[in-house]
Amino acid sequence: MAFSTAELENIANAALDYYIDKGTVYSQSLQDKPLLKAMDAASKTFPGGKGELSIGVKGTYTTTVSGYTHNDTVTYANPANIKRAAYAWKEHHAGISLTLTELKKDGISVTESTTSAGVSNHSGRDQTVLANLFQDKLDDMMEGYSRGINDFIFGDGTADANAIAGIQTLILDDPTASGTTVGGLSTVSNTWWRNRANVGITTSSSGQELIETMHTEMRQLKRFGGKPNIAICGSAFLDRLADELRRNGNYSNTGFARNQNIAMGEINYNGLTFAYDPTMDDLTISGKDPSKRCYIIDTSKLCLYYMDGEKMKRHSPARPADQYVMFRAITTTAALTATQLNCHGVYEIS
Repeated sequence: MAFSTAELENIANAALDYYIDKGTVYSQSLQDKPLLKAMDAASKTFPGGKGELSIGVKGTYTTTVSGYTHNDTVTYANPANIKRAAYAWKEHHAGISLTLTELKKDGISVTESTTSAGVSNHSGRDQTVLANLFQDKLDDMMEGYSRGINDFIFGDGTADANAIAGIQTLILDDPTASGTTVGGLSTVSNTWWRNRANVGITTSSSGQELIETMHTEMRQLKRFGGKPNIAICGSAFLDRLADELRRNGNYSNTGFARNQNIAMGEINYNGLTFAYDPTMDDLTISGKDPSKRCYIIDTSKLCLYYMDGEKMKRHSPARPADQYVMFRAITTTAALTATQLNCHGVYEIS
């Protein structure tokens, strides 16, 4: 028995809802995306109505304290040091189509009925074929969505002017360069509005330069209240860090473990895990090798904002009168923002 268009619509909507509501977007990915997962888990929302997010930031304080006695004259400050960082929100779309011709090729007929009354008895074969068709297309859409958003988050904003600008526009290789701004604020004149950066760490065959750099940098990243919680690394960076630890001592009070597992396991520093993100090995940064790079981020101060009600919003466009095709889509409106920069860092070995 043929499926009615209403039934087909309901099945498509249910399948899309299932994929989104069950969190299938990231679990179906071909490559792990730890930065995207961390940013999404720590994300916040903002109301619509304005063309950009405006966030108050402050790095200069003018109130002073002084001693006094009896009728000494005292002073009063009138602080006016808040500056506004502005970040444009962007819209993102991922969509798929299913033609009635595709269904026919798999032996499924569709009637143009707008109701599902009287057409609910279908063979198990029809239902299985239809489910597989939708699964294949939704797998593709969800992987395309997560991969695309992930690439934008890592990017420098030049790949697509209508998409969010990524961490390369917030965590800069050289925040002191003339004319550099983040969120519209100068990182040159506002020295407190800068991330940490060392993208030329020289290493030797037997030294521990990377360990020493990380030890110093972790202290500086926490200096002004930062709480870095993710360290995203390329494979070459992690290999060098592991090599230095093996050569220069990673010994515990109980000695070396007596087992057959030669894996070193995850590398941690004061509770911070240095994690491999495959995207780092795929990035292209002019004059740089991202596989040798690491970003350390405090996701409470560098945050992905979704517009209220606009995260992975479902869309079911009506079938055009002149085309026998169904469409399904998801859209997301978001912005990547920073409220503090000196708690994030970028590092690269030479």
